[in-house]
Amino acid sequence: MSRFAKYAWGVLACNLAVVLWGAYVRASGSGAGCGNHWPLCQGEVIPRDPAIATLIELAHRVSSGTVLLLVIGLFFWSRRVAPRGSAVRLGAALSLVFMFGEALLGAGLVLFELVAHNDSLARAFSLGAHLLNTFLLLGSLALTAWWASGALPPRVRERRATAWLLAIGLLGTMTVGMSGAITALGDTLFPATSVAEGLRQDTSPTAHILLRLRVLHPAVAVAVGLFLIATATGIAVRRNEALPGRLARALALLIVAQWLAGVVNIALLAPIWLQLGHLFLADTIWITLVLFAAVALADPDVARLSARDRPLAAGGAVVTGARG
Repeated sequence: MSRFAKYAWGVLACNLAVVLWGAYVRASGSGAGCGNHWPLCQGEVIPRDPAIATLIELAHRVSSGTVLLLVIGLFFWSRRVAPRGSAVRLGAALSLVFMFGEALLGAGLVLFELVAHNDSLARAFSLGAHLLNTFLLLGSLALTAWWASGALPPRVRERRATAWLLAIGLLGTMTVGMSGAITALGDTLFPATSVAEGLRQDTSPTAHILLRLRVLHPAVAVAVGLFLIATATGIAVRRNEALPGRLARALALLIVAQWLAGVVNIALLAPIWLQLGHLFLADTIWITLVLFAAVALADPDVARLSARDRPLAAGGAVVTGARG
């Protein structure tokens, strides 16, 4: 594996860590730790005598700035190791676009005070948009690393039916993720003291809209999960290859684990550590699905090759003499 590919996988891992820390900021109620100042914190670069919430939020900003620099480095390095029009360049460019999107959405949450105890629909929609952008960022980073490791980009025109099924699965997974973000917000703002109280909150006609929306998430998650398992298994059987089969099995196991985590999350009244685990599984499912789609839509012979078997791939051709 090239140094660039290793770097790309490392950038993906760092972004996953930052995403989880961002969820901790929300779940711990620390989103207003820096006030409504951005990019400064409490109007200063380094606040004096900061509270715990300020330290938590400041740490998230520092880590977010760090991964922004890493993605910028990924973009410029990709232009050195891959030729014009390559899939690697495209993936790195999209990663940079969505990375800036993360920064702008995060700044908007702070500047418009859609943090801490704000229970408005604007905050709910903003969190949904933030989750969607995060998925697109993680997917772009995963594909950049995947293609840099030797895989060639997909050929959608030759596999239109498969592409449509996978597109439905990807959109469904995005929907589950956004509904999950809204559900997590409801758990944070309106904590229940028991499962029975939580059920009463969800079904009450006078309940806040965030609580009523919370009921939809489990149903959507089960429906989309079943579709993904059936679709991935069917595609893997038709391809009859090792790699799609392994990814399909991994995807199914992750989905079942996520269902179980969701049940435990409800039973334990959504503790922060389990919320983070639930989000980690959601991100892992998304990345696995994106990589499965890339493999399922690629040429069978190409999908079987590893990075050691061929050099950096780009735009349907193989690049020789790539630097890095």
